[in-house]
Amino acid sequence: METLEGNQVHVIRPVLPKLNDLFEGAVSQEDHEACWLIHPSWHMCIYKRMFESENKILSKEGVLHFLELFETQLLPFSPEVSEFIIGPLMDALSESSLYSRSPGQLIGSGSPLGLKLQKFLVTYTSLLPEEIKSGFLLKFIQKMTSRHWCAVPILFLSRALASVPKCNALAREGLLALRDVLQCTLVTHQILLRGAAQCSLLQAAMNLVDAEKVSLSDVSTFLMSLRQEESLGRGTSLWTELCDWLRVNETCFGRSAACSLVGLQEPVSLNAYVKTLVQEYVKSPAWETGGDCGVPDGCEAQLVALMVLLAVDVEGMRSHHSEKQRTQNVLRMFLEPLLDALTRAGTSAYLPLPRSERSLQLLLKLLHACSPEASRTQDDEVFTLLRNLVLPATDSIAEFILRRLTVDELSSVSDLDRCRLYLTVFTELTRLHGEGAWEGVTGLWRILRPLRNASIRHLQDTDGGQEPTLGRQIQMVVSMAALATVCEATARQPERAQDALDAGPAESFLASLPLSRTLQKPRSSVSEESSSSQGWGKVVAQYIHDQWVCLSFRLKKYHALIPASEGALLDPELPAVQRPGRTLQCALDALSVLPAPHVLPVLRCMKTLVPKLLASSESLCIEAFDTAWKIISNTSLSNTQLIFWSNLKAFVQFVFDAKVLTIAAKIQGRAYLKIKEIMYQMIEMSAIKTGVFNTLISYCCQSWIVPASSVSRGSLANAKNYSELVLEACIFGTVFRRDQRLIQDVQTFVENLGHDCAANVVIENTKREDHYVRICAVKFLCLLDDSDMSHKSFMEDLAVKLLDKDESVAKSRTRYYVNSQQHRVKNRIWQVLLVLFPRFDQNFLNRIIDKIFQAGFINNQASVKYYIEWIIILILHKFPQFLPKFWDCFSDGEENLKTSICTFLSVLSHLDVITQNIPEKTIFYILPRLSGLVEDEWIATDKFARFTDIPSDSAFQWYLSPAQLRQVNPGDWAQQDAGSDPGEADNQSTCGDVQKKVIPWKDAVPEVDLEPALRGRGAALGRPDGGLIVVASLIDKAANLGGLCRTCEVFGASALVLANPQCVNDRQFQHLSVSAEQWLPLVEVKPPQLTDYLQQKKAEGYSIIGVEQTARSVALTQYRFPEKSLLLLGNEREGIPAALIQQLDVCVEIPQQGVIRSLNVHVSGALLVWEYTRQRLCGRPGREGPASSDTSHWCH
Repeated sequence: METLEGNQVHVIRPVLPKLNDLFEGAVSQEDHEACWLIHPSWHMCIYKRMFESENKILSKEGVLHFLELFETQLLPFSPEVSEFIIGPLMDALSESSLYSRSPGQLIGSGSPLGLKLQKFLVTYTSLLPEEIKSGFLLKFIQKMTSRHWCAVPILFLSRALASVPKCNALAREGLLALRDVLQCTLVTHQILLRGAAQCSLLQAAMNLVDAEKVSLSDVSTFLMSLRQEESLGRGTSLWTELCDWLRVNETCFGRSAACSLVGLQEPVSLNAYVKTLVQEYVKSPAWETGGDCGVPDGCEAQLVALMVLLAVDVEGMRSHHSEKQRTQNVLRMFLEPLLDALTRAGTSAYLPLPRSERSLQLLLKLLHACSPEASRTQDDEVFTLLRNLVLPATDSIAEFILRRLTVDELSSVSDLDRCRLYLTVFTELTRLHGEGAWEGVTGLWRILRPLRNASIRHLQDTDGGQEPTLGRQIQMVVSMAALATVCEATARQPERAQDALDAGPAESFLASLPLSRTLQKPRSSVSEESSSSQGWGKVVAQYIHDQWVCLSFRLKKYHALIPASEGALLDPELPAVQRPGRTLQCALDALSVLPAPHVLPVLRCMKTLVPKLLASSESLCIEAFDTAWKIISNTSLSNTQLIFWSNLKAFVQFVFDAKVLTIAAKIQGRAYLKIKEIMYQMIEMSAIKTGVFNTLISYCCQSWIVPASSVSRGSLANAKNYSELVLEACIFGTVFRRDQRLIQDVQTFVENLGHDCAANVVIENTKREDHYVRICAVKFLCLLDDSDMSHKSFMEDLAVKLLDKDESVAKSRTRYYVNSQQHRVKNRIWQVLLVLFPRFDQNFLNRIIDKIFQAGFINNQASVKYYIEWIIILILHKFPQFLPKFWDCFSDGEENLKTSICTFLSVLSHLDVITQNIPEKTIFYILPRLSGLVEDEWIATDKFARFTDIPSDSAFQWYLSPAQLRQVNPGDWAQQDAGSDPGEADNQSTCGDVQKKVIPWKDAVPEVDLEPALRGRGAALGRPDGGLIVVASLIDKAANLGGLCRTCEVFGASALVLANPQCVNDRQFQHLSVSAEQWLPLVEVKPPQLTDYLQQKKAEGYSIIGVEQTARSVALTQYRFPEKSLLLLGNEREGIPAALIQQLDVCVEIPQQGVIRSLNVHVSGALLVWEYTRQRLCGRPGREGPASSDTSHWCH
């Protein structure tokens, strides 16, 4: 316990094995039964102290040691241990940082702690007595519901729970607790991780729940807590496993609590339960009468649809493949009440409205749940059967929808939800028709014309100047929504609905559609709105949205008639089309009032209008760019992510349309500059919102890839005007914070699970990771044809810009160390150049050979040197005429080129590999791994294959490299130039965690040039030029800082570094400093900036010395201080963090002989400052570093 007080891992880690000896001594084996000799709570105190440490590394060590305990020890059961697991251990497991990978562990291989947790829970529960196991697991699950978990901890806890062997341990209370845990997973923003957690919790329920103690009603309620679009999707292995579990336990389920209370007999059979469920849902309750009731609950309909599909699939498991008729009969039996209601909906005047609407709601959920997109199954039999069963009711459904939308039956704000339900059902049915399955069905298409005519009639009616009523305004909103739906249906299937919007009233009305017209709020709607779920503003927004849906359809239909400028009307029936400037201005007005969820049709209209107006109305188009970008940027951090991505895609298609880019580049005006400005702003946004740049580069590259035709040259000429976009894509990649890297690692781990995790099947891979930006750019470049002069010119222009970029990075004042942002950028530059090299001819190489040779003979990190030297050897192998110029490079500064020769020899050892091909895996995966680059820079070949937005070039090599290079391990072969920056963090195992910057080009390191300022102030104060800098940024207490300031001033230190110079105003500081701060240079460096600051001073020649006890620390009496010394002092409680200890050149400790283990930090600092001063005063000659054992020569 005393050792734990130090909070230092290097001190505590050697003590941990002794805990195993304590456990062995605390347990005795008597009569073949183990028992505790010492109460286990004493041992738990040790672990609890480690779990509560502020040092997260120490907490992780303690958690790992406890999880490994039951692997190595056979310990008897103790209630105190179980309580400790439920309490302190699970509290500690809530910290996300504990799940990070170990140094050297491959990305995506899984968290060591998460895997140990899984093994621990399996082992521990298997040792529990059966009568104890149920209570323990219930408390474990209930503990998971007691707090809001982050995505990573809840995922690994759920996986651990799912790995517990099958046992009937949980009853209804446990199933309810699991449902509460599911609710906890939904608060996380990482969709894939929460989907994977839901899959694991469902598996845990199937493994642990006793079917006899729960009812089918309990099970269905639990399943409704799962999101089908994230976890429980048809066609997945999890769905099949659930169906099998229901089949095996079908006769075991008990009665629900509600049935038990009233003495009813609930159906035990799954089929009987589902049949009753459908009947009870479709049968409207007595309190729902007429149109006064609300829209049926979609969640209840979704539950019924889910259970219907599960029961049908369970029935399919029972029957043989040849017995399809049986499955059809079961489905017909389930849906008989639904089909009856749908068949009578359009003809029966006595059918209650709630029943019809409930039937439509259930139909909609069934179509969504078993659609090909949702089921992920090929030739889904159930979907086909459902479609055929619904076929006879289609005409009745169409008549019901037509009547409800056109005869003034919808007159309140709440009726708008009904309108949305009707139109959504209509849209789904037209999509089914469009698939060609119902060739003979025309009922849906027949209602398009009357629906259109009735909608136009309602929209054209005027109130004679009277104040509009609520019912009148609601009917206008309904009519506009119906007209928009007709337009969308016509656009999807123009050949089926060719007469729905023919010339005549529809064309005339759409042509004169008043775009600036909004709905006046009627006074009579105040009471109605107060009880409504949406305000009048949302009603108006939907109305304007539907207007622009109609106009988007019209503009797309008549885009060829849009003039290039405002002129005389050629056709008075087409004002919106032939007055594009006025229409675009109306679009800007609409964007200024519409919320983000409703701007999509406006952006689509602008995509059609701007190419026509850019040459004649540039200012208006620039205003359109700005307004649209403002909407996108304002919603980038909102919670409406699905809306953001759809809007972003429409925005990119609008601003970066090929025609817009071509016209802007031709004019070279303000629009051209504005587009490039937005381009760089999108790249900057990608640093904080992953995936934005992916959308941009993917769309542009696809628009520039045109099949061999007459327009291909123009497309690449267009790309050349925006080659900066491809350049930025080639070198793109942010440096993630530690928490962001953890999320990326765990997502990769889940993806590597493949189909074993249903979330990977159900959730669409959006390919928004940063790697896919570079993958898109590389695949685009590989598709270019060097025999085409425009393609060849583009590649050569890009290569020159890449070399210029490399040169500018090399001249940058920002520190260049391993895995720094500069290192990564240079590495990416030469990777792309290596990909492009086979397309270069001798004439072009004559232009760039000097830059390549120059880059090969300057200081670079190992990975960069290998790419450069690989290119040089390829050049010399293919064009031997460059050999004399190459040997001339070795004649200059040969002393500085020794390691360059070594690395050349290393590359030449693989000459047979690198001169035959340029394998993609070697360039982007194997070589970065071997040369010590952080895993963020490794791009596996399968990612190139998975990225299908850009097709692969069959002529380009995507194969693996030969085994002799692929199987090499990282080692000492990665050489470094002599004279390289001494501040580089080459030997750090965690060097990838040094960077804290998110945006690469915004350096957060303080640009402090200390020496001129310090020398100037020292000269002004008359003090000698000292070489000691004391860093006290980790010290918290003002009293210690004040005393240290006084000591530094007295002994002539060069500077005192503080986290906050404002502390000099503290009374305790001033009491001890006695004005020393007025005579001592003070420098501000905050703790997060210390790593970069120490590397900067190391580069300036300072030795970084820490005052700390470590395994390799040197006694103060044995150490000789260099002239330029930087003294780092630790925090009062925790000392120097482990991350900073890695930055130190040496740790110096003060010899002690007393019982107390440590000195006050001010006292420790004062002792080392004096010892530095004493050695300088003595002026003893000799080598700096550890002194000889003779310590008797002290100055007095």
